[in-house]
Amino acid sequence: MRPIPAHPLSVSKPKALRSPAMSARTDSDAQDDIDDEDEEYGPDDARRARWTATGTGALLTLAGLAASLLRLTGSAPVLVPVAYALGAVVCALAAFLGSRGRTRRALWLLIAGVMVMAFGDQAD
Repeated sequence: MRPIPAHPLSVSKPKALRSPAMSARTDSDAQDDIDDEDEEYGPDDARRARWTATGTGALLTLAGLAASLLRLTGSAPVLVPVAYALGAVVCALAAFLGSRGRTRRALWLLIAGVMVMAFGDQAD
């Protein structure tokens, strides 16, 4: 089929000169640049959370074991070093779970382990 020729009296639109900087993106291109709000954290944040939970758990485990050994050699009641040792075990479990990616559970276990250690300290 042949295209229909324009009417001889019709006015043709002049072609506008556009620079590449003036070209606009389509809506689909702009949508790709917007971050997805459903995705809260990226892989770097998850990796940082795992390392933080593991490191904090290991540090609190060492602190609890050191406090338990120091209180064991002193004249403190038996409940005090046992509480420090139990808190250290809970923190070690939190460090293990944090290394496996269970950072939310690891956080709660770290809090529980420190609370057990603080309870043992108050029993002195």
